[in-house]
Amino acid sequence: MSSAEPTEQTGPAVRSHPGHPEHPGHTPGPAPMRGLAESARLLADFTATSTALVAEALARIDAAQPTLNAFRHLRAEAALAEAAEADRRLAAGERLPLLGVPVAVKDDTDVAGLPTHFGCDGERPPATTDSEAVRRLRAAGAVIVGKTNSCELGQWPFTEGPAFGATRNPWNTAHTPGGSSGGSAAAVAAGLVPAALGSDGAGSVRIPAAWTHLVGIKPQRGRVSVHPHHDAFQGLTVNGPLARTVADAALLLDAAAGAHPEDLHRPPAVRASDAARRDPGRLRIALAWRPPLTLTGAGPDPEVRRATAALAETLARLGHHVEEARPRYGLIGLAFVPRATAGIAEFAARHPEPALLDPRTRSALRTGTRLGGRVVRAARAREVRQHRRIGALFDASGYDVLLTPTTAAPPPRIGTFDHLSAWRTDVTMAAACPYAWPWNVLGWPGINVPAGFTRSGLPIGAQLLGPSRSEERLISLAAQLEDDLRWYEHRPPT
Repeated sequence: MSSAEPTEQTGPAVRSHPGHPEHPGHTPGPAPMRGLAESARLLADFTATSTALVAEALARIDAAQPTLNAFRHLRAEAALAEAAEADRRLAAGERLPLLGVPVAVKDDTDVAGLPTHFGCDGERPPATTDSEAVRRLRAAGAVIVGKTNSCELGQWPFTEGPAFGATRNPWNTAHTPGGSSGGSAAAVAAGLVPAALGSDGAGSVRIPAAWTHLVGIKPQRGRVSVHPHHDAFQGLTVNGPLARTVADAALLLDAAAGAHPEDLHRPPAVRASDAARRDPGRLRIALAWRPPLTLTGAGPDPEVRRATAALAETLARLGHHVEEARPRYGLIGLAFVPRATAGIAEFAARHPEPALLDPRTRSALRTGTRLGGRVVRAARAREVRQHRRIGALFDASGYDVLLTPTTAAPPPRIGTFDHLSAWRTDVTMAAACPYAWPWNVLGWPGINVPAGFTRSGLPIGAQLLGPSRSEERLISLAAQLEDDLRWYEHRPPT
């Protein structure tokens, strides 16, 4: 076991990519990682070895770490030993969905032998057992190479902090990859690993997926266990995959999905990989531009609107009925804020050195403490009414899918949120990312799909949202879009 030692940077420290003077690349390293499904096929056919794939991934991570800073901890020695064992098992004829394939997980997820810092400074003891999601990935044969960076307690749509520095976007290292699963997104987008697990409590898979040109799935609440937490962030947070293709994201979702005996939420199983190979049929798709009330008055950036409108036109060309509609969000933010801040307070209270926490975290802790108990219980009790009101878009109006921008803005520059007060951080964040969080309140699934790039080359995403337990429909639709748009052919500059 070894720990990656990132270095904080205040600006691009690498050469500019030819033809893009404001679009810095990163230091060349080993060739980009193959996809998840492709890696599994190569291993099963004895065209590659797990030892080689894992060693190559570790070399890529090591080469990119000084620039991208995607990882908090590596398991180099342990991962290579597990890869050698995977090669022995493969040679003996054993086959599992991910046997010998390297993957990464976010540093809010327990991996035995490594601390779970969740973006925080200070010392933490190593976890003694794997989380349920990691246990299931290992059971599918995956080799966990390391843990990726997250902002402090997953609160913000950027991955920066005094504990580890700034994680940078491989498409342009002057910009954030998003958050809070920014390390996982940067690692996959840069080809350091073929796929990674993230978590999404207010868009924290979908936002970094949008800003790094990836597929990011926020599954139904309970689809992927959050154990040892039984109801993370008051039911807002779920675990989900980030990958370059729909098939790879679906494969990781199938491997990680399933409940722990102590889980509160236990939706019936889905077959995500099968859905990725299935035609979605002709669907009625609602396109919504207006986000829920955030008191910022923010709408989508013109380039975000252009990219999302182009995606809607593609869906129409593929035979779907697409029209503008307006979901009845109501005052859903009044339910989100108590749940989110109470969740932060619960995690922050476990920190052994509270003085090391960001002042904004301590502010959220105080707010969450005040809004805990009766207020948060009332907020959760509203969820049934919110299901009915927003669900009328699907039940009464007859739409199958809701399409919105994933974010209102392209990825901000590194340091945009530095030195802001808690209030200014929240306002700036709400203006940039007003679209994702309502689906966390509802517990329903959503998928970010790449929607193109700004004129300066920054990635933009759009999200496909559905009612309860609609992952298979969303995955099928995303796969159809991918087959047409072939977004996986675009890679960051090297």
